[in-house]
This record gives sequence, structure tokens and C-alpha cells, in this order.
Amino acid sequence: MIVTTGFDEFVAERLDGLLRYATVLADDPHLAQDIVQDVLLRAQQRWAKIDSPPTYVRRMITNEYLSWRRRAARRVVPSNHSVLDSLGPPTADPSTAYDERDEMLALLATLPRKQRAAVVLRYYENYTDAEIADFLRCGVSTVRSQISRALATLRAGMPSLPSALTTGAGE
Repeated sequence: MIVTTGFDEFVAERLDGLLRYATVLADDPHLAQDIVQDVLLRAQQRWAKIDSPPTYVRRMITNEYLSWRRRAARRVVPSNHSVLDSLGPPTADPSTAYDERDEMLALLATLPRKQRAAVVLRYYENYTDAEIADFLRCGVSTVRSQISRALATLRAGMPSLPSALTTGAGE
């Protein structure tokens, strides 16, 4: 028998955030839904044994995304405005926000999977280097290297990179 005490509440409270996180990683809302659904099904089966559900489930989503990228043929699904709208509210001038988000998501899609995961964990989830290293199961110096390389690629592709991505947060 599957124990659901707390699981239903967890899903009701955090599903939207998990879907947004997976969408930013995968750059495909349909794939993100598949990843989150698969992860939640597996998590529900072990729910009674999970100590820290938010961290555990987010790590499962990250691992599933990284695994999918390794085993599946790369599908390029261009971002559209409805995908970008689901990531957050628009700014005062929606056309500018769409252009910047389109450009940034297109650049993120060009990054290698670990660099992309590190950047998303840092700037979307606000994780520290140590938390990202734990999440990706690598060293802190590797995280810093991945983020540095990713930001160099993003800067080269987008000279008007938002200032939030040019500072070294998450020490």
C-alpha cells in the first residue's frame, strides 16, 4: 500500500514551482510535465522514507532531466510566448520582456546540460555553490567552473546580459 500522508499536500503546495523549475531546465513545457509526473510517481512510492521532500524531489527532477538529455535524441522545441509567460509575470513593457526572455532561453538551450542545470539552480532557485555541488554530485570548484563557462557563453551571445547574471552570487 502506498502511503500518501503529506504527499497530496506537498503536491498541492509545490506542483506549480516544480513545473516551472522543470520547464526552465528542459525548455519544453510538455517534457517538463512528463518529467515532473514521472518523478512524483516514483517519489510517492517512497514517500514515507523521504527526509526532506522539497530537496529530494527537486534533485530527482534535475537527475531525470540530465538522464533524459543523455539518452534521448535532442529535440529542439522553440520557446514561445506562452511558455515564457508561465515562467513569471511580464515587466512594464511586455514586448521588451518577451524579447529578452526569448533571447535568454534560446541561449540557455545552447549550454551543455550540466552548465545549464548549474545556472538554473544558481539564478532561478537561488542555491549556493555548495548546494549545487551536492545537487549535481560534484565539487564546489566544478560548480564554479561550470557557471563561469556558462556565463562566458551567455555574455558572448547576449551583450546586454541582465546584471543579476553578471555578479557572483551563491558563495
